Amino acid sequence: MTESHRTGTAALPAPLLVRTGGEHEVLEAFLDFHRATVRGKVGGLADAAARRRLVPSQTTLAGLVKHLTLVEREWFPALLTDGEPPVESGHTGGWEVAPEETLDALVTAYDAACARSRAVAAGLPLDHVVPHPQLGEVSLRWIYVHMIEETSRHAGHADILREQTDGATGVTA
Repeated sequence: MTESHRTGTAALPAPLLVRTGGEHEVLEAFLDFHRATVRGKVGGLADAAARRRLVPSQTTLAGLVKHLTLVEREWFPALLTDGEPPVESGHTGGWEVAPEETLDALVTAYDAACARSRAVAAGLPLDHVVPHPQLGEVSLRWIYVHMIEETSRHAGHADILREQTDGATGVTA
């Protein structure tokens, strides 16, 4: 029997596994947990189900993934390496999903954006400060906390939408 099976840590979410880790490791673990939750909420869904509008706003499961991809790109690589978030022409926050965009492609783009975010953040101290066009200056620590809030809030939205879609509940479905 492995140590993780004896202690029961194999099934614990990442934030519980790094409870004595360094600040950077803890922040990354919480953000990754919420990223994985979003991915789990769209897992196994057909494109039509992920595009279905179940609330009066433009919010759909596919739109949440697209929005969070844009947010990852804006807050990590664009701001930390280019100096400011990109502002796309006709920027809608990523909520609108084009007919040719598939859920698989959206999830692949989200995974790539998260991997790029991790790579950019890994090389910087939490006290690293960059200018932000609307907020003045922000630190990497602040960006992590903001992204944890943003991603967890949308994971909650995804939880409700997934339950309305097919009754699935829980962290990974």
